[in-house]
Amino acid sequence: MDRLEAMSVIIAVTDTGSISAAARRLGSPVATVSRKVAELETRLKAQLFQRSSRRMTLTDAGRSYIDACKRIIEQVEDAEREVSGEYRIPKGDLVVTAPWGLGHTHLLPIAVEFLETYPDISLRLLLTDRIVSTVAEDVDVAIRVGVLPDSSMIATRIGSIRIVVCANTAYLAAYGRPQKLSDLKNHNCITIDENDTPTSWKFVQGRRPTIAPIRSRLCVNTSEAAVLAAIEGAGLTRVMSYKMDAAKRSGKLDVVLEKFEPEPLPVHVIYAPRKPVPLKLRAFLNWVTPRLKARLALT
Repeated sequence: MDRLEAMSVIIAVTDTGSISAAARRLGSPVATVSRKVAELETRLKAQLFQRSSRRMTLTDAGRSYIDACKRIIEQVEDAEREVSGEYRIPKGDLVVTAPWGLGHTHLLPIAVEFLETYPDISLRLLLTDRIVSTVAEDVDVAIRVGVLPDSSMIATRIGSIRIVVCANTAYLAAYGRPQKLSDLKNHNCITIDENDTPTSWKFVQGRRPTIAPIRSRLCVNTSEAAVLAAIEGAGLTRVMSYKMDAAKRSGKLDVVLEKFEPEPLPVHVIYAPRKPVPLKLRAFLNWVTPRLKARLALT
C-alpha cells in the first residue's frame, strides 16, 4: 500500500466524518476508500476509527497517528510547492467560496481583475448560499456573512451588511412611506420563501426584537427576484443591502423604516493558518480584502 495515499485517505475520513463523504472528496469509490482504511488498520494492527451508523470518530491510537500523518502530508505538500515555485512567485490554483449574491455582485468583478494581474494563478469560485466546508471541499478562502463560530480559522472582518426594507419610488409616492412597523400591514409586501408565504418580518424596536405583521401580495423564492419585483413597483421587500444597492444608487429603490433595522451582519474573509503562506494565497488576500471592504462600505 502507498503510505502517502493511505495517509491522505484517513485524513479525508477524519475531516469529513464518514467513508462516503471521504470518497466524494477524493473522487474514489466508497468500496475503495473502505478497503484502504481496513488494509491500513490491518497493517498497523490497530483500530483507527470507532464506527457508528452516522459518523466515524478517531480512537486514541487514531488521533495519535492522524496528527503524525497531517504533519507528514503538510511537509510533502510544502516541498512540492517549493519545487513548483509557489513560494517564489504567485502561481497555482485557488478555490474560493462566497454567498451567491455577494459573489456575483462584488467578488466576481474583483476576481476577474485579479486574474488579469496574476496570469499564473487560476481560480475556482464556488458561489452558493450553502455553507461550504473549507476542509471537506479543499477551499482556500471563504467569504462569510454572519457571526462566525469559534474555530482555528484566521478571520478578517471586511465590513457589514444591513437588512433593509425598500420599494420603488413611484410605489412610495402612490401608497405613502411607512413610518412605523404597524404601517406594513397596509402595504403590498414582496416576501421570500421556498416553501411557504411569510406573514411577518423581524425588526428591532428600542433595542428589542419585534415581530411586525405584513401582507404578502407576492412571494418569490430568491431575493434577486424580490428586488426586481420591487423595482417594477409590486411593493415593499426586505433584503440584504448589497442586493438592492445598485438599484438604490440609480434611484430605482428607496430604503424605508431604517430606524427599525436589526444589527448589521458582519462579513469576514476566512482561511486556514499556513506557514509559510503560499504567495498565491497572500496575493489573493491582499488584492481582495481592501477591494471588498471598499465595495461593502458603499452599501
